[in-house]
Amino acid sequence: MRIRTGYTIAFDTFGPTPMLLLLHVRPERQQDLVTREEIRFDPPVEAEQHRDEFGNLRTRIVAPGGRITMSADFVIADSGEPDIVDAQARQIPVQDLPDEVLVYLLGSRYCDTDKLSQTAWSLFAQAPEGWGRVQAIVDYAHQRLRFDYLQADETRSASEGHAQQVGVCRDFAHLAITLCRCMNIPARYATGYLGDIGIAPVPDPMDFSAWFEVYLDGSDGPRWYTFDARHNTPRIGRIVMAYGRDATDCAITTSFGRAPLAQFEVHTDEVPGDFVLERAA
Repeated sequence: MRIRTGYTIAFDTFGPTPMLLLLHVRPERQQDLVTREEIRFDPPVEAEQHRDEFGNLRTRIVAPGGRITMSADFVIADSGEPDIVDAQARQIPVQDLPDEVLVYLLGSRYCDTDKLSQTAWSLFAQAPEGWGRVQAIVDYAHQRLRFDYLQADETRSASEGHAQQVGVCRDFAHLAITLCRCMNIPARYATGYLGDIGIAPVPDPMDFSAWFEVYLDGSDGPRWYTFDARHNTPRIGRIVMAYGRDATDCAITTSFGRAPLAQFEVHTDEVPGDFVLERAA
């Protein structure tokens, strides 16, 4: 299948304002691009791109002052398969984990493991290790939090979300990630596109979405598996833009100066087989 996706995001700035952007799909998905994925800036600005410490494609710009709009519209190929379920995947002992995975066991800005460790062990110590334990954590986070756009709070940590019992998709991810890490299961935050593909249309405005992945030893060996504590069901058409320890590492835009949001629109839709835009170079 093919998915047409993109965004229009605008900020009002008050003089030259450096910005960091995580608006490209992850390098692993670049080969799936059917058309060019190019960030268009109005007014035009110079843009530099590099990979950050998590392998995400980061763009640096300096907004000149006034309103700056960034947009993209592209088509990407997708398998059309839902998230993989491997109920026999087992938990890997900490001493056997690869070095690069260990960071995803540690507490981070929004995943305050020190405040939820006792809770996690009291709730999940008896759950079957591996996939079963992760699913028990996802079920708990899904039931514990109530989704409410109007209750979004960019400073809310996992323990605060657990206490307040409300949040948006990032809060569901942060809570599940934190509980997994407390149980010595590596878990990383993911953000990207997730359209209403394979489900009934959702009336809420389209947005970027957050979910998470855990590192388990499955039928094909050790790998990262996708879980989603907000929806708690396998979904079709996830397009990852960034991985990190939590939302701090995966912020879509970061401004070093005052930059109020003036416009935010995201689109993600399955397209007919005969739909064609300019092909990717």
